[in-house]
Amino acid sequence: MDWNRAQAFLATAEAGSLSAAARQLGLTQPTLSRQVAALEAELDATLFERVGKKLVLTETGMGLLEHARAMGEAANALTLAASGHTQAIEGRVSISASDAYAAYILPDIAERIREEAPQITLVIISRNSLSDLRRREADIAIRHVRPDEDGLVGKLVRESTANFYASQSWLSRNERPKSMADIAQYLIGFEDTERFAQFMRGIGIPATEDGFRLVSENSVVVWEMVKRGLGISAMMREIAERTTGIVELFPETEAAKVPVWLVTHRELRTSRRIRVVYDILAEELTRLT
Repeated sequence: MDWNRAQAFLATAEAGSLSAAARQLGLTQPTLSRQVAALEAELDATLFERVGKKLVLTETGMGLLEHARAMGEAANALTLAASGHTQAIEGRVSISASDAYAAYILPDIAERIREEAPQITLVIISRNSLSDLRRREADIAIRHVRPDEDGLVGKLVRESTANFYASQSWLSRNERPKSMADIAQYLIGFEDTERFAQFMRGIGIPATEDGFRLVSENSVVVWEMVKRGLGISAMMREIAERTTGIVELFPETEAAKVPVWLVTHRELRTSRRIRVVYDILAEELTRLT
C-alpha cells in the first residue's frame, strides 16, 4: 500500500474532513482527495461516506483505520530515528510550552540559544494542550505534568509555585482582599468557566460559572488584563516577579506547587541540535528565580 495514500486516509479519518486533513498534511484539498480516491480504487472499497459536512468512516474504513495508524507509528519512528542521528548543530528545533511560558520565559532563553547555536532555527509552539511528541508535533515540550507516554523521557527541572496577584493600580481603587474567599467577584476567568469555577471552589473561593465578567482561554491575555488593573488572577511566581506593578495578594498563604518538566522523545536525545537546545533549556529553567 502506498504510504501517501494511507497517510491521506488516516489524516482524513482523524480530522473528519478533507479540508482539515489537507491543512494538517500541508497539501491542497484536491490533492488529498485524489489520494483518498486512489486508495479506494486500489482497494475497490468505499472508505468514507458524507454525513452533513463531515466524512464518516464506512465499516470497511473502520476496519482499515488501526492498520493505517500502525503504518503511521512506523513512519514516525523512522523519522525520529533519522532525526536522532543528525549530528549537525543546525536546522529546526521546535519547543512546545504553555502560552504564558512561551511569552514570558522562553524569549530570554531563546536569546542565549541564538548566541550559542546561531544556525539553529527555533520554532516556539504556544499551546496549553499537550503536544504529541511521538507524532513530531514538537521536538521538546515544557509541561506541568510528568510524561507517561512510551518513548518519552522527562526531567523535572523545577518546582514552581503559583499564587494570586493584582496590579498596584487595581489595589489603589479597591480594598485589599483579606482572604481568598474575598476575590471571587474580581477574578478573571478561564475557559471553560464551569471547570475553572469548580477548581476555584475547591480551594475555598466561592466562584460560580456565570460570575466572571472577563474570560479568556489564553493566560497571556488574562495576565495582560491583570497588569492593566482589570481584575485578579493566579500566575506562576517566576512570571509574576518579572512583571512590574504587580502585587502578590496572599504572600503568607502556602502557594500552589506547579512542577515544570522538560520532555523529549528518547530517540531525539542523540541529535546534537536537539541536545544543545534541551541542555540550555534545562540549565536556564532550573536556575529561574
